[in-house]
Formats: sequence, structure tokens, C-alpha cells
Amino acid sequence: MSLSQSKEIAAPVADDVKGGHTDAHAEHAGAHAVPKRILLGVYGLLLMFTVITVAVSTLNLGPFNIWVALMVAVIKGGLVAMYFMHLRWDSPFNSIILVAAFFFVSLFIGLALLDSKSYQDIIKPTPVTLKGP
Repeated sequence: MSLSQSKEIAAPVADDVKGGHTDAHAEHAGAHAVPKRILLGVYGLLLMFTVITVAVSTLNLGPFNIWVALMVAVIKGGLVAMYFMHLRWDSPFNSIILVAAFFFVSLFIGLALLDSKSYQDIIKPTPVTLKGP
């Protein structure tokens, strides 16, 4: 079979995509292109959330520090998965499962860390002072 007789459809170029699916995408569930403006927008959001992560680490919000930090991490992870791993264009079920997994991992880590003050004395040994003869 020659290349001209092949029924494969070439992936669209990023400039051909107008924020939606092309006809080639509807016929062929393979590769697709994401417009550069979307990728740059997501990159900008990731930079903004990185600045927020650093800002939250300097604030003293008490027990809410871990929750805010985990929520920012979940948002950043979700953005990476949805746009850079192309889950936005995959089956919605896969995206829902991924976001739910991020949420529950954050919830489990957050709940485990809420209890850390009660056993902190066991983890940090008290300093021993030596007395002379």
C-alpha cells in the first residue's frame, strides 16, 4: 500500500485549531494540537500559582496553611494534567477520576497533618543538658 492510498489523517497544525475540534479530530481520535495561546495562558496561570505558593508559605494562617497550600497544589496539578497531558480532550471520565484522586490525596494528607502537634514531642527529642562533676 502506498502512502497516497493510506487512510491515516495527519494531525492538525496548532494554527489550524480555533479553540475547538477540527474535522480531522472528529474522524481520527489520535493526535491533536493545542493552540499556543492556550498553552501560554496555562503557563501564566502556573507561574501565578507558584507565586501564590511562595506567598502562602510566608503567611501564618494557623491550621489553614496546609489546606491553602494543598488546594494550590491541586489546582496546579489539575492544570498540568488537563492541558499539558491533554486530558481536557480525552474522555471526561478520566478527568473526573484524576481530579477526584488529587482531591482525596490532599484530603488524606491534610487530615494526617492536622494531628501532627499531638505527637510532635515524640518526633523532636528534648535537648539534654549535661552537668559537670
